[in-house]
Amino acid sequence: MPERPHQGLSPAFRRWRARRPFWGGLLLALGGGWILLTEKASLKVVMHIGMQGLAGYLLPTLMVLLGLLILFNPSQRLFYSITGILLSLGTWLTSNLGGFFIGLLLGATGSCLAFGWLPDQAPRVSRRQRRKAARAAGQGLGEGAGAGEPA
Repeated sequence: MPERPHQGLSPAFRRWRARRPFWGGLLLALGGGWILLTEKASLKVVMHIGMQGLAGYLLPTLMVLLGLLILFNPSQRLFYSITGILLSLGTWLTSNLGGFFIGLLLGATGSCLAFGWLPDQAPRVSRRQRRKAARAAGQGLGEGAGAGEPA
C-alpha cells in the first residue's frame, strides 16, 4: 500500500469549517473558557457570596455555550453573536475584569467575527490581483485594435 503524504486538515473538516463562522465561534468559546480558568473560588464560596458570585461563573459558561452554538448552528449566528458580545462586556464587572482583559477581548473579537461572517460570499481578491487583471484586460484590448490597422 503506497504511503500518502500528509496534507494537513482533512477535506471534510475544511468543507465543514468553510460553511460556518469557525474562528468567531472558537474565539468566543476560548474567551469564556479563559475567564472560567481565571476564577479561583470554589462553588461553595460562590453560593455563599450570592448572585454576584454566581454571575462570575454564569456569564463565561454562557459564552462557551454560545461559541459552540455558533459553530454547530450557524444559521442563528446573529442572535448568538449579539448575546455573546453583551456577555463578554458583562464579564468586565463580574469576572476579574473579563479574565484580566484577555477573555473579554477574545470574546468580543469572536462575537464580531461571527456577526460579520457572510455565508456563500465569493473570496476577496486583493488590490494587487485586481490591478494585474485590469492590466491584462487592457493589453488584450489594445493588441487587437493596434496590430497594423491605421488609426
